[in-house]
Amino acid sequence: MRSTNRPLALILAGVGVYGVTAYSVSQRTHEIGVRLALGATAASVFRLVLGHALRLIAVGVVSGLIAAAALSRVLATLLYDTAPVDPLTFGTTALVLLLVATIASYVPARRGTRIAPVEALRAE
Repeated sequence: MRSTNRPLALILAGVGVYGVTAYSVSQRTHEIGVRLALGATAASVFRLVLGHALRLIAVGVVSGLIAAAALSRVLATLLYDTAPVDPLTFGTTALVLLLVATIASYVPARRGTRIAPVEALRAE
């Protein structure tokens, strides 16, 4: 029996990461504008925004894996034909979530590189 909630969960995770990253970029518009005005390259701004997002994603995935490992022992009676802590399932799930979150963070990071320094400095 195949669960139909998996794609929905991935879409929801991607939209959530996109929203948080886009909000972070909008809140940091002034800072990014100053960095660009002082000579930062678009690549360095992209790495800054994406690096911040990836650190948050890594913390979320690691804490999720720890919580899932702890709770899977409690839910072991509900599992069918799967070990409570299946390394393949945990690893695949973590990699797919990392991929989706990285893709979702890419668009706001690219938008951060297109901020015009003059407009950002004039806004505040």
